Amino acid sequence: MSTVKLDYVREYEIAIQKEWAEKKVFEMDANDDTVETKDKYMATFPYPYMNGRLHIGHVFTITKAEFMCQYQRLKGKRVLFPFAFHCTGMPIKVCADKLKKEMELYGNPPVFPDPSTVEENKPAAAAVKEDPLQFKAKKTKALAKGGGMSYQWKIMQSLGISDEEIPKFADSAYWLNYFPPHCENDLKQLGVGVDWRRSFITTDVNQYYDSFVRWQFETLKDLGKVKYGKRYSIWSTIDDQQCADHERAQGEGVAPQNYTLIKLQVIDPVPEVLKPIADSGKKIYLVPGTLRPETMYGQTNCWILPEGKYGAFEMANGDVFVCTERSVRNMAYQQLTHAKGQYKTLATFKGADILGAALKAPLAVNPVVYVLPMLSIDENKGTGVVTSVPSDSPDDYASLQDLKLKAPLRAKFGIKDEWVLPFEVIPIIDIPGYSNTSAVKAYTDLNIKSQNDRVLLDQAKDITYTKGFNEGIMMVGEYAGKKVSDVKKTIKDELIKNGEAVEYSEPAGKVVSRSGDECVVALSDQWYINYGEDDMEWKNKTLNVLSQLETFGPETKKKFEYSLGWLNQWACSRSFGLGTKLPWDEKFLIESLSDSTIYMAFYTIAHHLQGDVNGTKPGISNIKPEQLNRAVWDFILLDKPYPENCSIPKEKLEVLKKEFNYWYPVDLRVSGIDLVQNHLSFFLYTHAAIFNDKQQPQAIRANGFVNLNGEKMSKSTGNFLTLYDSIKQYSSDGTRIALADAGDGIDDANFVNKTAESALLKIHTQNLWIKEALDNIDQYVQGKPDRIQDIVFDSEMNRIIAGAEQAYENTQFREALHLVFFDLQNVRDQYKTATLDQMNKSLILKFIEIQALLIFPIAPHFAQHIWTMLGKGSILDARFPVAGPIDYEALRKNQYIHNTIYNFRMKLQLYNKLKLKGKPPGTKVVPDASTIFISKSYPKWQYETLTYLQSIYDEKTKSFTKDNNAISEDLKKNEDIKPQFKHVMGFVASLLQDVKTQGKEAIQTTTSFDEAELLNQNLDYICKTLEIPTFDVKEYTPEAAAAAGGKTNVVPVPGKPTYNVV
Repeated sequence: MSTVKLDYVREYEIAIQKEWAEKKVFEMDANDDTVETKDKYMATFPYPYMNGRLHIGHVFTITKAEFMCQYQRLKGKRVLFPFAFHCTGMPIKVCADKLKKEMELYGNPPVFPDPSTVEENKPAAAAVKEDPLQFKAKKTKALAKGGGMSYQWKIMQSLGISDEEIPKFADSAYWLNYFPPHCENDLKQLGVGVDWRRSFITTDVNQYYDSFVRWQFETLKDLGKVKYGKRYSIWSTIDDQQCADHERAQGEGVAPQNYTLIKLQVIDPVPEVLKPIADSGKKIYLVPGTLRPETMYGQTNCWILPEGKYGAFEMANGDVFVCTERSVRNMAYQQLTHAKGQYKTLATFKGADILGAALKAPLAVNPVVYVLPMLSIDENKGTGVVTSVPSDSPDDYASLQDLKLKAPLRAKFGIKDEWVLPFEVIPIIDIPGYSNTSAVKAYTDLNIKSQNDRVLLDQAKDITYTKGFNEGIMMVGEYAGKKVSDVKKTIKDELIKNGEAVEYSEPAGKVVSRSGDECVVALSDQWYINYGEDDMEWKNKTLNVLSQLETFGPETKKKFEYSLGWLNQWACSRSFGLGTKLPWDEKFLIESLSDSTIYMAFYTIAHHLQGDVNGTKPGISNIKPEQLNRAVWDFILLDKPYPENCSIPKEKLEVLKKEFNYWYPVDLRVSGIDLVQNHLSFFLYTHAAIFNDKQQPQAIRANGFVNLNGEKMSKSTGNFLTLYDSIKQYSSDGTRIALADAGDGIDDANFVNKTAESALLKIHTQNLWIKEALDNIDQYVQGKPDRIQDIVFDSEMNRIIAGAEQAYENTQFREALHLVFFDLQNVRDQYKTATLDQMNKSLILKFIEIQALLIFPIAPHFAQHIWTMLGKGSILDARFPVAGPIDYEALRKNQYIHNTIYNFRMKLQLYNKLKLKGKPPGTKVVPDASTIFISKSYPKWQYETLTYLQSIYDEKTKSFTKDNNAISEDLKKNEDIKPQFKHVMGFVASLLQDVKTQGKEAIQTTTSFDEAELLNQNLDYICKTLEIPTFDVKEYTPEAAAAAGGKTNVVPVPGKPTYNVV
């Protein structure tokens, strides 16, 4: 395959990158602007982990920051985009140790056992989606990076590392020096506008960064945010110690999931299987786990799995809990049973044996509730017992409705009517503007039919849980009138204090230690950051930061609200791996999510402190790491007094303080949506704790995962693409365009190889066209561009400029790409056709110039190459174009003509198909007569519908103020519409779609121009395009249509003619 086009593009890309590097165009320092007048922009991306080369998944997120930074440069901002390399934590150390062990066992190079005779470690289980909006990775980081390969040696080979070099990676320090330079070089090849002077690696290898992290934690501890005490952690029962990620054969990244166990007391008549226990005087409780203790007022029953295996287990205080053995095994490590790791079993039975048991439920309005069957209970999640609150849980409502409406189902399980039928939904939480029985509304709105509608029930759960927590108001109990988010913890604490509930935790997914046991959650002593409800002042301050944060979409903000609502204390110490030691307890390391929350502040001064990424030599200010004590950091970052007896001159520190105050706050943080639940929430929390109001993050732009050619990326299947390989195959800008086209929003995106290849070809073609146009520029039409075709083209360009600016501002880069790369060239081609190649010189020059400026954020090399052809120097000195006047009337006429050509062509194709039937290939058919029928008015019922829709149209939102149900009810009342009502809502539906693209224009009752006149003015152009001799334009009447011959069942309406061909 020829690489001529690729070579052509890569040649100028490399030359442009070299020029940028030589001129240091992306290196930016603070200037003398005051805080009030500074025009700066700082964007950051979570530093990638250095145990491999960057792949398309990394770069998809990186480019969200990169595109925005390049856009802001065109808007005249002084832009800082720094980048660093993450090495903290377990993975590098684990991989190095694993490699060392493989060489010990199998030699160097290793000869591994035949996989057909040896069962390798199985991949980690997918994490469970525990709660709405709280998502965990679908596969662990270790598995994702390893692509399903068990042997570390093979993983290193898959990264393109030779067998001769692989042994060096048995030393974890080698990783720190190998991958960062590759990462930097790959991003430079992509043309990313990073200030590389500020780059660093994490861990105590870089003593400057290590000093910064130590300061961060000392500050948090003094603020009372870091504490020591009993915390839930994943525990190996064989090793009898915490099982950190590196010690797991399965379940890396799985964390504890905390529940409140509600104690539902078994009352008379006691089921036979429990009678001996009750007769001994012990209290028996079914203990469902809940994440929503505030909803217990609305309990109507309790669910169990009829075929599930349950037991009655004695607790330390003498109570007896009915639950699964798996859950009591966790309880035995949480100080709930008589002895650690031990539990006493008093009875075992199936769920069916206790159906119909009467229960006394804490807080419940109903004095007695009953045990009923639910077939969807997962015995490997929670206790196997589920309490039922159908007012606010769609699953509960669906299951209760099934039992109420299906007598055969009740009979199957021996359920008496009195256990089910009398129990109605109890309104307990009002969601203003939504419902006081949210589960019922969601169930109805989504048209759910039964408890088997799993996908719809999950959607309903997302809606009700999120709204309930964020917007809900308690309607019953002591806290009626209070917000759910304000009293949730209080209700939980009171239930526990009153002996009606206990705290419980279990792994959110299956975890298996390297010793082979399935791990539990244990209550153990450790250092933790006190996120959550135990520090409401801090939580509220963080929520206030969120309220002022730009998230570029309501979905991301909702996920933040949910995360901050549920986030609780986080263990921040580890005993193994790479990183910074806890300053006050150096036997512990700070774990990798906790030391990466405010390092963006370190970027602002990194180049002054360090002279290389490892911090092995001083930077611009010639400061040594040991000179950076806490008081120095306080002076630089917290504006505290210059420290006494400081060994660093004040003038030097003033420069660092100036850099920090100039660049902070972070204007944009980009990241994957999966990090909202931890890293990004920690990011907000820690900023809120340490920095002042003016230094809080301004915006977070989250995105979903990225697929490759519609499939998950995987080294084991070969569906994997590194950044290096993508540039090698598709060029820098070809890769960047495919990344922009991959998608926006928080859903999974899709990088398509064919898109990258097509982009490369299109770039090459466009370069040639621009060169030819400039070489022959004086052959174009001179003078004022005042023809209708000129006006349309100029208006289209101005429309695209305005649309692109809006898209870039909203970080909708796919939309921007389609406007500036595809649509812009399409309107150029339409202009060329409409003018019969007689294009205006000034407009062609404008087109070439705005093509460069508009595409620059996404394809900067292509843009700079065009700019150079124009003889304009560096495009970095240019500014984003300002949209000129847009002649919307001309655009409407132009669109009308294009629609006419398209629809007429469809009609002609059908005509030709019929006429050519049985004719030899190559036969041409020309219609004897063609007629375009127009109409100046709508039928009465359509006219009335349009008039009504105009009355409820909201110009600001470009939508209607009423929903479909309300619209239908209103239109039913119109006597002119009633006879045709069966057609009305279909008509409305089509208009709703048109309104999304055309706005109010879609619901006008007449056109703003004379259709017949416009069609006759463009008759030659339409005929030439469609290759027909001529056509007639007539106003529609049934008689005129019959006289014209042909057949059509469609009647024209204003703006939508019909076509007749004979």
